[in-house]
Amino acid sequence: MLGKLKELKEMQAKAEEIKKRLDSITVRGTAAEDKIQVMCTGNKQVQNVVIDESLLNESNKAQLEQSMVEAINNAFKQAENLMNSEMQSVAGGLFEK
Repeated sequence: MLGKLKELKEMQAKAEEIKKRLDSITVRGTAAEDKIQVMCTGNKQVQNVVIDESLLNESNKAQLEQSMVEAINNAFKQAENLMNSEMQSVAGGLFEK
């Protein structure tokens, strides 16, 4: 039982380490042929949004909004993939003993 408790504490420490590392990594999601870019951390915190000026007019408001959603979801998917990869590397190391 103490061995499992120790493994759990190690896993919690590694998870916290991963969270800190993911905060320092930036991923980018794009839409509308890269005219919309969303940058977020590996922990899915949006850091920056860039919209090409050619998209800024009243006639394409709905399209711009939809493209923003697409770019954000794209960035979040990349962050999720990064997080899963990091977690797998830690989990594999804990259970290979």
